[in-house]
Amino acid sequence: MEERIEQQLLQSQQSQNESEIDLRVVFGIIRKNLILIIIVTTIFGIGAYFYSSFFIAKQYSASATIIVNNKATDKTVLSTTEINAAQGLAEVYSIIIKSDTVLQQVIDNLQLNMSYETLNSKISVSAVNSTQVVKITMTHTDAEFAQKVVAEIVEVAPPIIADKVEAGSVKVISASKISNNGRPVSPDLKKNALIGALAGMVLVLLLVFLKEMTNNTFKTEDDIINTLNVPLIGIIPEVDGKEFNQS
Repeated sequence: MEERIEQQLLQSQQSQNESEIDLRVVFGIIRKNLILIIIVTTIFGIGAYFYSSFFIAKQYSASATIIVNNKATDKTVLSTTEINAAQGLAEVYSIIIKSDTVLQQVIDNLQLNMSYETLNSKISVSAVNSTQVVKITMTHTDAEFAQKVVAEIVEVAPPIIADKVEAGSVKVISASKISNNGRPVSPDLKKNALIGALAGMVLVLLLVFLKEMTNNTFKTEDDIINTLNVPLIGIIPEVDGKEFNQS
C-alpha cells in the first residue's frame, strides 16, 4: 500500500515537473520572439485602424422618441395597469411602424429611390428600457437623409397607429435629430484596431510555435539533454578559421 502511494506521488511529481518544463519552453519561445510579436501586433492594429478609417463607409444615425398610451385620456395620473398595458402596446406599435403600411407611405412621400425591404433594414424601433417610450432610429451613410426619413416616420406613423389599433394615443417626445453629436456611429475605430491587433498577435504566435515545433535541430546543450535524455560528455567549441591558422 505504501509503495503504491509512493509511486503515485512520484508520478504526480514527474507530471508537475514536465508541466513546469513545458511552461518554461512556451515562455522561452515567446520571450525569444517578443520583438517580432510586438511588431506584427502593432502593424495589424494600425492597419485595421486605417482600413476602417478610409475603406469602410461611415454610418450615421438619427432618432426620435414617442410615447404611447393605452387609450386617450385626460387624466394626469395613470394607473399601474394602464402603464403596463401601454408598455405591451409599445411592442405592437413598433411592429406597425416598421410595416409596409407606414414605411411605404414614407417612401412615396419623400419619393425615395429605395424599396420597402431596404428601408426596413435600416430602421430600428424599440421600447426604451421596457417603458412605454418608443425610440425610432435610422442608420445611413448620409446623416441629414436619415434625419429626414425619421422625421417623416414620426409624421406618418401616429394616424396609422390610431387607425389600426383603434385605441390609444401617440405623442412625440423628441423630434428627429442626428445622434452622437453628428459623429459616425460606425465603424468603431478603436474596436476594429483592437480586433486587428489581437488577430495579428494570434497569427504571429501560431507561426512562431509552428516554426519551433517543426524545427528538429539542436541549438544548445540543454536541447540535447532534454530531448535525448542522455548525459552530455563534452562540447566542441566553435573556432574562427583565422584564429586557428594563426595558432
